[in-house]
Amino acid sequence: EGKEYRKHYRRAVAGGEPVLILDENQLAEGKEYFRLGAASVSQNGRYLAYSADDNGSERYTARIKDLTTGELLPDEIPGINSGLTWVANDSALVYGPVNDNWRVDNVRLHRNGTLWVHTNDDHVNFRLATAPLATPGEWTTLLAGSDEFYLTGFELYRDFYVTEGRLAGLDQVQLRQYGSDTVTPIAFPEASYDTGLSNNPEYAVDKLRLAYQSMVTPSSVYDYHVADGRLELLKQQEIPSGYDASLYKTERLMVTARDGTQVPVSVVMRKDRPAGGPLHLYAYGAYGYAIPPGFSASRLSLLDRGMAYAIAHIRGGDDLGRRWYLQGKLNERTNTFNDFVDVAKGLIDQGYTAKGRISASGGSAGGELMGVVVNTDPDLWGAVVAHVPFVDVMNTMLDASLPLTPGEWPEWGNPIESKQAFAYMLSYSPYDQVVAQDYPPLMGTPGLNDPR
Repeated sequence: EGKEYRKHYRRAVAGGEPVLILDENQLAEGKEYFRLGAASVSQNGRYLAYSADDNGSERYTARIKDLTTGELLPDEIPGINSGLTWVANDSALVYGPVNDNWRVDNVRLHRNGTLWVHTNDDHVNFRLATAPLATPGEWTTLLAGSDEFYLTGFELYRDFYVTEGRLAGLDQVQLRQYGSDTVTPIAFPEASYDTGLSNNPEYAVDKLRLAYQSMVTPSSVYDYHVADGRLELLKQQEIPSGYDASLYKTERLMVTARDGTQVPVSVVMRKDRPAGGPLHLYAYGAYGYAIPPGFSASRLSLLDRGMAYAIAHIRGGDDLGRRWYLQGKLNERTNTFNDFVDVAKGLIDQGYTAKGRISASGGSAGGELMGVVVNTDPDLWGAVVAHVPFVDVMNTMLDASLPLTPGEWPEWGNPIESKQAFAYMLSYSPYDQVVAQDYPPLMGTPGLNDPR
């Protein structure tokens, strides 16, 4: 018809006149630029989802048109650069948002008419809210933030939705019903473990694929059957040298730190290990990274020689929630070091090991931890390994020309601008706190090309 843009029609398979479903010329009217992206008709034929770019940025906005009335739904999905795919019952769209580098690095599900929001606006451990797309600023809390439950994510399915997080530091996968307060947590048999949703691409599901491991159980893939709550093992990591899980046990205990805080500890050992034997203690404790109590085949050699292996879930990680992380950074950084020492002493008090029979290790920021604890409590350790350790804290944080230093100030503090930060860092900086005393055997490993 001599127009600049296309018109899109459809016609029933049985025949009849073509029906106009989308006129690009109408969409482009009054705009200096227009380009249609994806277009997808729902399987029941009622809705058309399409995306368009009206400024040349290659960031498309998706809309949904009701083909029976010709009206646009209030839903808008901005910032995408992907196809649009309807799920089986046409209740939601699958799409891919584009990141700052114009790449689609994740896939999302859009339920018609509702925006789901995972936010820490009123609680550090996050809440889950919903909002109508017509009024996206009107948020209604679906799951309130909690000091006990750390909400790390959620997934939507046809008959239920799933929340993931940690409760008292243990991973949780919880099934929740739409329009109800009913919660069904998936139960796991071990005291300490690492688990979460795996690949679940279908919208209508009667089972969920899970990834699971513990300090005793090798990396495993399970199907959780929703109807009866049954876990079905599909695959498990094979240990080429052979492995009998029944010979080992994992425990989870709490140790009271010097300020009264309860610090969780995950431990693995052989069931026939005598009490008070040698023990290896590991931790990281920085940047909000929680150390998962997962499986390690290389660890078996230590266990079979009578050692126990423990992970101290100290402050600085987010093992017990976002506040657990905040209590181990900046002006509370020494909580991390104190927690590690107090865990070691607690393991001695509870009969797991003895003074001088503990080896310890940590890397990078965990290497800083090693540097601090050998200064403060050298007699606790039988040996210490510091991998690529961050031990010259003062010189590093005072040198703004180093590539990563300015970005590290929010974690450690800025001693260039703050006298208080300078004094606080100096009080624990491992290089600066070395004194003439008996130190345990210490091994350090460097990185050849570490920009830090």
